Amino acid sequence: MATMIQTDVIPPSTLKHNGFVDIRELPNGAPNRTKPALLVIYGAGQESIVNTIADVLGQPWELAASLSEIKAGFEGTIYGISNISIGSQLQDWNGSRLVINTHCVDGGQPLYEDLTSLCAYEYLYTRTPFFRRDVARFLGFVLGQISHHKDLTKKARTTQISTTFPDVHAALPNLDILSVGADVVELRVDLLKEPLPDGSFSGVPSLKYVGEQLMLLRQRTELPIIYTTRCTKENGRFPMDDPNLFYEYLSRAIKWGCEYVDVELWLPEDIRRRLAEQKGNSKIISAFHDFSGTFKWTSPEAQELFRRGAVYGDVVKMIALVNSIQENYELEYFRSTIQAAYPHPPLSGLNMGPMGQLSRALNKVFTPITHPLLPMIAAPGQLSAAEINVALHSMGQMPKLDIYGIGSYRSMTQAMFFEKCFNELGLPHQFRFVERAPKGSIDAIIRRPCFGGAYINPPLAASAPYLPTLSTAARTIGQVDVVTVRSEGGRPTFIGDNATWKGIRATLSRDFVPSAYSGQAALVLAGAEADAAAAIFALKSLGIGPIYTIGFKTHGPLASEVDPVRSVDDVKRLQQPFVIISALPAEKSLLVVPLLKHYRVDGRSPGSLAGKVFVDLANGPRKGDPLVIAASSGWTAYGIADVSAWTTVETLRLLVGQNVPYDFVRLASGRGLF
Repeated sequence: MATMIQTDVIPPSTLKHNGFVDIRELPNGAPNRTKPALLVIYGAGQESIVNTIADVLGQPWELAASLSEIKAGFEGTIYGISNISIGSQLQDWNGSRLVINTHCVDGGQPLYEDLTSLCAYEYLYTRTPFFRRDVARFLGFVLGQISHHKDLTKKARTTQISTTFPDVHAALPNLDILSVGADVVELRVDLLKEPLPDGSFSGVPSLKYVGEQLMLLRQRTELPIIYTTRCTKENGRFPMDDPNLFYEYLSRAIKWGCEYVDVELWLPEDIRRRLAEQKGNSKIISAFHDFSGTFKWTSPEAQELFRRGAVYGDVVKMIALVNSIQENYELEYFRSTIQAAYPHPPLSGLNMGPMGQLSRALNKVFTPITHPLLPMIAAPGQLSAAEINVALHSMGQMPKLDIYGIGSYRSMTQAMFFEKCFNELGLPHQFRFVERAPKGSIDAIIRRPCFGGAYINPPLAASAPYLPTLSTAARTIGQVDVVTVRSEGGRPTFIGDNATWKGIRATLSRDFVPSAYSGQAALVLAGAEADAAAAIFALKSLGIGPIYTIGFKTHGPLASEVDPVRSVDDVKRLQQPFVIISALPAEKSLLVVPLLKHYRVDGRSPGSLAGKVFVDLANGPRKGDPLVIAASSGWTAYGIADVSAWTTVETLRLLVGQNVPYDFVRLASGRGLF
């Protein structure tokens, strides 16, 4: 049994009783590491999707002709059955497997709506282009193995960008830049305009059109998606004469695996209750908008609206059009009162219009933002992420700090990228690059009056006496590559952290769900333990074990279930590795090639196990490229550019609390090395 490193302490689910209404706190338990039992339904000629899903899950697969054959099969095997063979059998399904209907939108086959209604989830995809990472994201979410909401609730501020395009295709070329500073992206279903054969547009876009638009958006962003059908009364275009239409579209959002579903508070309680019962791992945003200009935050109605929204909502959003600055202060009093009385769910409270812009800077939960590249703002008074940061600075809520890049001259490229991000986000901070000698101390730097944090490359030993507070990761790995500052009692506390392991884990999880790694073997090559420590920590966080090492031995907290390989005979006796990570220097990186060829993957056939993943952490010029050899040998291969991009994303989150998409990082770096 592999030892899994727990990086967070997650409280159990509780039920709060506050005298008015039962408010359910969201369960945020650790991801389920057991192998999922799935039944995948596929269309004619689309058997390969079963293979891909099984590979992403790290499990064997089989095709079946009947449900009786599947019921008698092995639990850990992913079974696929065609939508023709399944017929009406699914009506009597015993629920022993999670049923996912898959549909290739460019496969030339119709989507069977009756079949969709009988399945727990539906996955839409394109054959050309095909996005494996989208399969991994969808499965990781619906199986409860990744939780964006858990991560977002830890942030001091979160924002959402709304796609106000009538067709998502128009947003795709600029989606990376649009998403800078955003934590979630909202799909305004009511603003979509489905073209009809006569040149006009459908009054309400069909579910087929909406599903394909959602698919396009999810293929191009790693951000969680808010699915919104805003009604005509609340500044949207969805008709209000039939509430069941909302239920039809919102329940489909849950089947499609949307991370957030916006459910308006005016909808009948029966509909809101049914959506809450069916939500699975999706989170419900209970939404209320008032455009009358007469809503008062000081009224009893305001508190009653929050309580109603809290019954079924994981987030309560309340937004009103206001006419005076004073109403922003009334909102802040309301916010503080609600937060004191109801620790859960979080409140996103905003005022609309020019007079309400102050509230957009003060709100901390899912603040809607706009961008100059969007065709229209989603609501009056919306600000961009940069405008909000400028406003926070002008109010003294975001003081100007010096953020440092400390390292070798080679990391100057990364320093330039950080400066670019600061400008794009409108942050007041000054970025400073300092070259450090190999054994130089940074004590003098972090003691400077305006020090706001630093990334350090190469990393610093975690034993540095001027960093008494360390994260669990930094302490276990023994290295600090990020220093953050926290004020305690008016005095600064410096915290040493490690972002590299998060970059490695994010790379490993890009095309595979976390459970794919559980209990699998890994092989790590390095010249010293320090070079491989972050990789081993990342592997252990995924439940991998045993871990074999070549070129070094581990000591201390990382040594559990890590065994050195001493000879060629040892290699022959090893459990087949699911992952190989090379932390060798660039000039020695080709030493891993014999292992890649020895454990080569010759293709996938029904009943076979999935694999394999190769990560090369070498940085610098080399004679040959092991990534090319790995790919030709059937490995899913990643290089230092992939890991560095994800590490940069994590570093920015730690230093300035802002989200920058992975694809933007890769694009801005010219897909070169940091």
